[in-house]
Amino acid sequence: MPELRLHQSLWATEQRRPGTPEQPVEERFAAVAADGWDGMTIDLGAMDIEAARRTVPLFARYGLDGGLTAFPRTIDALRPAIALAKDIGAPFVVIVGQVMPVSIDGMVAVVREWLRIGREEGMPLQFETHRASITNDLFATLQLLDAVPEMRLAADLSHYVVDREMIPPLSAEMSLMISRILARSDSFQGRIATRNQIQVPLAFPQHAKWLQLFEGWWREGFTRWRAQADADDRLVFLSELGPTEYAITDADGLELSDRRQEALSLRDIARTLWRETAPAPLHEQ
Repeated sequence: MPELRLHQSLWATEQRRPGTPEQPVEERFAAVAADGWDGMTIDLGAMDIEAARRTVPLFARYGLDGGLTAFPRTIDALRPAIALAKDIGAPFVVIVGQVMPVSIDGMVAVVREWLRIGREEGMPLQFETHRASITNDLFATLQLLDAVPEMRLAADLSHYVVDREMIPPLSAEMSLMISRILARSDSFQGRIATRNQIQVPLAFPQHAKWLQLFEGWWREGFTRWRAQADADDRLVFLSELGPTEYAITDADGLELSDRRQEALSLRDIARTLWRETAPAPLHEQ
């Protein structure tokens, strides 16, 4: 039956604390494995590809699934990212496309070229809903989905909350737009945003309505994904709580919350939603 796989982001294990050296990469792999994550995702926007290649043995060493997010700046720059994804056993490549035509027609041509490369390389592709990329804007992305029916997404809806300065409760029109995104999403990323901030602490009471909004979206996304999944498919939920300047800091540059613990909280939320969206047994239907 379909399975949920829970990933941590290597980028999200950076601390960036003033005066404190970063923990070595291998120690971060060991910590992620010890915390019980299923996989680790490499973000090529935060690590160059040569450094990323040095992590290849660590996935097998620590028993972690591989994941890869690529930031290709040209059409052909996707190929080395795909090669790395294969080396770490990633089931797909997430694209944060840095080729960004202004017109929809120009965007369509770029997306189709990357999809062509994915087919040639035998690697499924997902386009992340991400600012400063080809999917920067919610409205433009919806037009891309209409124009390219085979285009699939990795849903990080925090970007669109900020992009469109959403205010809960959402209008029926905006809710429908997000549902269209969720219907085409094959993986999900965990981060809570508000209309003005891309990443906020989970436990602060003023953020409760935003946490509720995202939980509702993930519930809908999981339900939609399950409805079309094959028995051996795996759904990846990636916790991606970034270091400063994603994380909010005080006057001393110290974060207001513990991102490691928050990531574990997001993991618990995803597990709960996965259980709650499971189809009822046949005898109960």
